[in-house]
Amino acid sequence: MSNLKTRILVILAMIVASVWALWPRTVIERVKRDGVFVYDTIKRVPLKKGLDLRGGMYLALEVDESKGAVADKADALQRALKVVRTRIDEFGVAEPNVQAAGDRIIVELPGIDDPERAEQVVQNTAFLQFMITDESGALERALPRLDQVARDAGAPGGGPARADTGRQASGLQKLFTPADSTRAAGDSTDTDTAITPTTGGPISSLLGVGGMPGEYMIAEKDIPAAEYYFSLPQVQAALPPGKTVRWSADTVSQGGNVYRALYVLDSREILDGQYIENATPNNTPIDGTVVEFQLNNEGGRRFRTETAKHIQDYMAIVLDGRVMGRPPVIQSAIGTRGQITLGRRDLQEAQDLALVLRAGALPVPLKVAEVANIGASLGNDAIREGLSAGALGLAIVVLIMVVYYRFSGMLAVLGLAFYSLTTLAVLAGFGAVLTLPGLAGFVLSIGMAVDANFLIFERIREELDRGKTIRTSIDEGFSHAWSAIVDTHVTTALTAAILYQFGTGPVRGFAVALLAGLGASMVSAIFVVRTLFLVWLNRTRGAQPLSI
Repeated sequence: MSNLKTRILVILAMIVASVWALWPRTVIERVKRDGVFVYDTIKRVPLKKGLDLRGGMYLALEVDESKGAVADKADALQRALKVVRTRIDEFGVAEPNVQAAGDRIIVELPGIDDPERAEQVVQNTAFLQFMITDESGALERALPRLDQVARDAGAPGGGPARADTGRQASGLQKLFTPADSTRAAGDSTDTDTAITPTTGGPISSLLGVGGMPGEYMIAEKDIPAAEYYFSLPQVQAALPPGKTVRWSADTVSQGGNVYRALYVLDSREILDGQYIENATPNNTPIDGTVVEFQLNNEGGRRFRTETAKHIQDYMAIVLDGRVMGRPPVIQSAIGTRGQITLGRRDLQEAQDLALVLRAGALPVPLKVAEVANIGASLGNDAIREGLSAGALGLAIVVLIMVVYYRFSGMLAVLGLAFYSLTTLAVLAGFGAVLTLPGLAGFVLSIGMAVDANFLIFERIREELDRGKTIRTSIDEGFSHAWSAIVDTHVTTALTAAILYQFGTGPVRGFAVALLAGLGASMVSAIFVVRTLFLVWLNRTRGAQPLSI
């Protein structure tokens, strides 16, 4: 009796867990309201529909050659395809369609409500570098030459380059105090003793000295002119050898004015993002929104070796050519863990950055050539006919079981109801979506579950014909049919696993639904239906004949 109670409690627990997994729940999501994306509280059913049943978003991506020609575009596109596919998988979209079509990458995402975010995720190059800020004042010594090059090039818009006469007398202005008071005494590089150009030129008149070596602050009104000058090829060529300039990703406020930082960095990076093994978003009271990353063993060894050479130096974390946050000072050798500070940005941006860092950087920049919303690929008629066919097949199975096996068939139908509930719950738990091939796999696994009941019931009939008691016949029927049931389910599961491993899109959806259904049908036929027989035996005490 205690064994029977345990069985009933287990079944009830599985039913409750399945209902909970399928119950519509309130979630906070970024949704579109009146043409604007906002965070709102909405109710979502965990099971989602695929492209063929619901439709979604269509993106066509091409290699962006605006910043330089790509030598082997076909090879670059294939490598980019792998990165985009990984990013989409990380994005949390189930059953996407990502494939190469000529010189394009086609991405189809079911049920996407935020196309702008999806575009950003697939386009973001996510090239990460760790670089040391310049401590030699190289830019300041090169300013007279840079100013002359800027004068020759002319001001933005084609006019003559003009210096800010208000700054000609003082040269570079001191705007910020040093960021780190623990810097070694006697350090020859001190922003207070920066070299001052003799005249204020088109570039030097825009620069203000920041609070750390290699940091220069540009007033908000001067940012367009500074971006123009530093983007000129002749200015880039005139930069000090071994140095490069990178803009900060954020602006800062000081004394009521807004500035953007420009950093002079050593051209040689100490590490890049190819060694990142994992990245997770977080929100800390001190640093705000951050992305914590972990390097693999090789990356950790290299990072530790390189940072040990630069104790008390400042290290810039550069993502896609932009410095993320203010460069921190290296206090000691850094191993496999670190963080990227995003400051005031929201957690959604940190999640997207962590996603693309885990997936890896794109080998070439991509641009969105075409974007559109697509409807259900099958059409309403095909969907309706497919669902009708599945419902008709299920009804026929139920009718055959009840007519042919009578009371025992009714117990099998109850087992099928349990099977259907748990299968859908498993699919919801794994984030799968319902597609028409997936529904086909679900119906096919119903057939497998019924087949298991056929084997068991026929064996019970044989044992009853031999004159055995009802309880013994039931026990013998389940125990002797076990091996055949396992064989059929395992062979089908192996086939489904192969389809999942090597298939894509709808094929994988079919395999997932079939695997979930096979597991649930095993539990339904062997455990649930047998428990129902035991409940019936416990109530009748074997005094009534078994209707089978």
